[in-house]
Amino acid sequence: MSIKNNVTLIGRLVKDADLRYTPNGVAVATVSLAVQRDFKNANNETECDFPNVVVWKKAAENLANHCKKGDLIGIQGRLQTRSYDDTNGKKVYVTEVVSQSVDFLRVKAWENGNGQPNQGNSQNSNNGPTRGNNQSNRDSDYNDPFRGNGSIDINDDDLPF
Repeated sequence: MSIKNNVTLIGRLVKDADLRYTPNGVAVATVSLAVQRDFKNANNETECDFPNVVVWKKAAENLANHCKKGDLIGIQGRLQTRSYDDTNGKKVYVTEVVSQSVDFLRVKAWENGNGQPNQGNSQNSNNGPTRGNNQSNRDSDYNDPFRGNGSIDINDDDLPF
């Protein structure tokens, strides 16, 4: 039997993604999610956890370019614990989720009804969201190209075969 390290979270961005690049030019974004617990406390209030998430490569760039504080996203990944020595020589342990895929579930910038970010809210406003690295928009407001007559015009150059 194989036991896997698998984490699935749905939550809202606590703040905008912090996008950086490694010395080799690989994009990495860090975010914190507000994830509601399934139960209420003694005061009948819903509590949240705030896990830190690390997103790599194109998914990191897409997250930083298209999502802002308060947007609802889904993360699938793995839990990772690492450590380092701080400036005082004390060992610091960090637990975080390393993302393997990101789903844009409810993005405020796309709520203008055309499935694309508002002109002022994205660096890539002409092309809409990039669909690489298992990213998708599952928001019910997304403009589904298959809705209506059930067909879509695809250029032969876009086909992988």
